[in-house]
Amino acid sequence: MATAMAATAVERAVLEEEFRWLLHDEVHAVLRQLQDILKEAALRFTLPGSGTEGPAKQENFILGSCGTDQVKGVLTLQGDALSQADVNLKMPRNNQLLHFAFREDKQWKLQQIQDARNHVSQAIYLLDNRDENYQFRTGAEVLKRMFAPALPSDVLVNVYINLNKLCLTVYQLHALQPNSTKNFRPSGGSVLHSPGAMFEWGSQRLEVSHVHKVESVIPWLNDALVFFTVSLQLCQQLKDKISVFSSYWSYRPF
Repeated sequence: MATAMAATAVERAVLEEEFRWLLHDEVHAVLRQLQDILKEAALRFTLPGSGTEGPAKQENFILGSCGTDQVKGVLTLQGDALSQADVNLKMPRNNQLLHFAFREDKQWKLQQIQDARNHVSQAIYLLDNRDENYQFRTGAEVLKRMFAPALPSDVLVNVYINLNKLCLTVYQLHALQPNSTKNFRPSGGSVLHSPGAMFEWGSQRLEVSHVHKVESVIPWLNDALVFFTVSLQLCQQLKDKISVFSSYWSYRPF
């Protein structure tokens, strides 16, 4: 029993020393590495031509899909907003070709890009303003009025970011009559709806009959996602190491 307790005391002393090194040295080393990675990620959001040099440069993305030619177009991304759109839609019922574009006084703000940039900036601020000598002690979405000509009443458009892709989805709709025998089941605030989905627009109940989705990869956003992934892995590894020590302290064999 005495030998076991002595061995436990030695083991505890070794673990305490390793944990102290983790908190005093490795945590700061990981935070410095994290700081460098996030600054590289932030550069992907600071597009050429931005800042004091003038407005953010415009990037054109051709939208397409290997599964359909119902929708074709080009979207112009400027910073975190779509400044121009040129879209052709072939109506499946009569093959009528519709063309629409953004009105000159309208932009489509991509809140996802803005939010991501803001979160990176906040994280960098916190890392830049930390005390490097601190000794850690514990481990503890606008639709109808955007376009010219105006969209037909039975067409809705949504634009959003999905991972590293700029996506445009066109919904063709039909109105549900007040005396319809269909059980109205609103589909909620999903980014992407499927045929059969129902929702209300003003006082009208609508059902999605066709969905057409096209997309284009944004290269610099793909780079940013890689940096985000590496940053998350670093944080998880550090968290896991701290959790190992924390679980040991909560275990009391005697």
